[in-house]
Amino acid sequence: FRVIFTLTSFVIMTNLEEHWATAVLLYFASFAGDLFDGWAARKLNQSSTFGGLLDMVTDRCSTLGLLYILGCIQETYRLVYLLLVVLDISSHWCQMYSSVGQHHKSKESNSGRNIIVQWYYQYYFFFGYLCVGAEFTYILAYILHYLNSESVWFTVATLFFRVVLPGCLMKQIVNFAQLSSACYLVAAHDAEQYAKDPKKS
Repeated sequence: FRVIFTLTSFVIMTNLEEHWATAVLLYFASFAGDLFDGWAARKLNQSSTFGGLLDMVTDRCSTLGLLYILGCIQETYRLVYLLLVVLDISSHWCQMYSSVGQHHKSKESNSGRNIIVQWYYQYYFFFGYLCVGAEFTYILAYILHYLNSESVWFTVATLFFRVVLPGCLMKQIVNFAQLSSACYLVAAHDAEQYAKDPKKS
């Protein structure tokens, strides 16, 4: 259902802008479903590699899709949203490759990484605030675009935006640290393999 909700919200956002509130509800339902899916899978002992992959791809595509739409409706900040997309894709791809490609076990996948990255994956509340903060920053940016600046809802949404924005900014710092740390580990692995057998380089 997450995929259906997300895709439907994107269709509404791009073609039926007058129904933006419905699009927000569908997108939020998809985001909330992500939290429930993970909790249910762990409780029912139904976690799987494919499920984890599908979950990650859905998360990334949802966020990147929303950033794309924000770039379309807020042209002044288009470059900012584009850079966020580039950082999100590159950091998560390199993190995954450095963990899976180097055959690290899950408990060891973050060893030797930047201390910020280790904190991010070690402390659940820190992880949660940054992820939720980033996602809600984008959702509220979309909502604020359509709300009347004179309405009380605009004031409330702006207040919440200021609360979650620090989490979003910190998430970008983590993404950059994750990108640089993952690239370093891959390069270190290459150097180690070269030292063992220079002929393979």
